[in-house]
Amino acid sequence: MEKMCTEQWVCNELHPLDRLLRQDRMPHIWCTGCGLGIALNSLLNAIIKTGIPTEKFAIVSGIGCTGRIAGYVNLDTFHTTHGRAIPFATGLKLARPDLKVIVFSGEGDLSAIGGNHFIHAARRNIDITVICANNSNYGMTGGQGSPTSPLNSLTSSTPYGNFDYPFSLPYLAAGSDAVYVARWTVFNARQLESSMKNAIVKNGFSFIEVISPCPTYYGRSNKIGTALDMMKFYKENTEINNDANLRNINIVRGGKIVVGNFINTERPTFSQLLEQRMQQPMQKGKVALRVEEPHRMEH
Repeated sequence: MEKMCTEQWVCNELHPLDRLLRQDRMPHIWCTGCGLGIALNSLLNAIIKTGIPTEKFAIVSGIGCTGRIAGYVNLDTFHTTHGRAIPFATGLKLARPDLKVIVFSGEGDLSAIGGNHFIHAARRNIDITVICANNSNYGMTGGQGSPTSPLNSLTSSTPYGNFDYPFSLPYLAAGSDAVYVARWTVFNARQLESSMKNAIVKNGFSFIEVISPCPTYYGRSNKIGTALDMMKFYKENTEINNDANLRNINIVRGGKIVVGNFINTERPTFSQLLEQRMQQPMQKGKVALRVEEPHRMEH
């Protein structure tokens, strides 16, 4: 019996995600065993499952291995300069509030040079989704230590072991009042996909940390083994706890990785407050109506 196709693009392609990938950019540059392919697959499936037309999406990334995602996705995408993905996305959202704007970049790009933009976009509750692939090092430039490298981990810039205390990115996002905060490893691909879908449809600043292996640099430097060994480690050492105290979920070398959907709360977005203010008449020297301080829910 001849197969019936409800959507022509599905019938004409070898893989259901081909439509959302720029085949002329393939093969990709990611190393064998890198987790970014899994993370990208989860994102594209999440986009499809939202039911939102793909022309209503824009993806922004910065510099680094993860930043290449913007170039591989066949949507409206923007590959920005180092650390500037979030301010670019903020401007895009303000100019086109009808778009679903997603920032997808690495921990070095978002929490080091881009850290200031990260905390203030969360504080303002800009209506964007930020996905941070965390592989604990700067994978594109030689495996240097990053803001999330665990204590005592070995990198090309910390040959005697890292003694900088690392960021807990979910704790940083929660402390900056993000309305949605989650963390998953690429081993938890289905949970990651579901979390990405929820983050995309959420109004306000939503944040997902994706723990991803870098066998070429981080894995080799720390004698963790092959990419498969790193995935086995995630399988055996991932602990799901949606109610975790985010202060205590730092990633420790060789220790348990706490994952889950940690925060899902509500507060007015920057765009909503802006629209509310612009609808009020101005009086000389003052604004007629104050914006009331929203009630903050306990994390």
